[in-house]
Amino acid sequence: MTDTYARTTNTWRNWAGNVTARPARMESPASVDELAEVLRRASEDGLKVKPVGTGHSFTAAAATDGVLIRPDLLTGIRGVDREAMTVTVEAGTPLKRLNAALAREGLSLTNMGDIMEQTVAGATSTGTHGTGRDSASVSAQIRALELVTADGTVLSCSADEHPDVFAAARIGLGALGVVTAVTFAIEPVFLLTAREEPMTFDRVTADFDQLVTENEHFEFYWFPHTGNCNTKRNNRSAGPAAPPGRVSGWIEDELLSNGIFQVACSVGRAVPAAIPSLARISSRALSARTYTDIPYKVFTSPRRVRFVEMEYAVPREAAVDALRELKAMVERSPLRISFPVEVRTAPADDIALSTASGRESAYIAVHLYRGTPYQAYFTAVERIMTGYDGRPHWGKIHTRDAGYLSGSYPRFGEFTAVRDRLDPDRLFANDYLRRVLGD
Repeated sequence: MTDTYARTTNTWRNWAGNVTARPARMESPASVDELAEVLRRASEDGLKVKPVGTGHSFTAAAATDGVLIRPDLLTGIRGVDREAMTVTVEAGTPLKRLNAALAREGLSLTNMGDIMEQTVAGATSTGTHGTGRDSASVSAQIRALELVTADGTVLSCSADEHPDVFAAARIGLGALGVVTAVTFAIEPVFLLTAREEPMTFDRVTADFDQLVTENEHFEFYWFPHTGNCNTKRNNRSAGPAAPPGRVSGWIEDELLSNGIFQVACSVGRAVPAAIPSLARISSRALSARTYTDIPYKVFTSPRRVRFVEMEYAVPREAAVDALRELKAMVERSPLRISFPVEVRTAPADDIALSTASGRESAYIAVHLYRGTPYQAYFTAVERIMTGYDGRPHWGKIHTRDAGYLSGSYPRFGEFTAVRDRLDPDRLFANDYLRRVLGD
């Protein structure tokens, strides 16, 4: 990934390039005390404050014209507790660095998303997740966190200490304060066997519940304008490790999934009429394969083709109906969609603003190549997903506001009450938070 921060002084843009901010100043505190001082000075100057990670959100969740806090110097592992089986890590540490460091120690997170470029605070604050029958999002693996609030107070939060804040701050949207450290549950490193296999849309949807039930981690991609899907099943293995071959892995993960796909997306953006033919070719390009490796090398993949994304969590029992409605919409519309639709699942959790809060969920994510007009497609998808009481991913494009979200989240009022107490003057507010949380 290239540097998230634009070279122009005091200009920041996100990974996808669809959000730009010009803060009054940027700060890179090197300690909790320095951060508290940054907050104090910002408050005195009448400036709002937003922490930012690697900019992998597609919303303006981190945008501000006040003080933008960069996490460059708040990185590294504070400590590993092998008795409690936890790791405490500075908030600005990229997930990829955490994963590699844990692996060197013979340790691992239980579940993770499909990319690992984000910082730990950015990923957890927006509800980053992978797919899992029993294991939930990255935030659900948090056992404690450290939060600096608007008045400079440093709160250590867990199920036993400030439990009301802990229930909210694990997915805090940057609205409650600045997360400075996160403690995750970990376990001894294990092996996963990945089985990737082409499958028809009709078969996947007919067998969806069985595929989810029989596999620890199941996901699939449907290629619009085709009846083709690519499925992936990840299950724990006794080994031995059998990673993809160096050449075959490069062909699948770099040449086909990134290089040729980049060319196909560029051609499709220039000549939309070619997209259905390209989709049929792309959907048949990836062959079945099986490999076994440590978790982060199986869960995550390189994502070099830049895109914009919308993702909704719907009740798991509604997933197939929502998908079939989405497919029918694409087929009867003039839309030309170059990116596959991604489907994952998660068990219910107990985090106030988790998209899986209180209900078993299925995630349906739609993407378009960066620079492609996305409004018509995303609007049509959002209309379908909200018909199933869908909850939008906090870091991905959506148009929902506090009126809708307060009805979709039973614990929404609990979160806003914590916010009112910790940030009554809205030091951490911005336009996005005003829309999704109210003021």
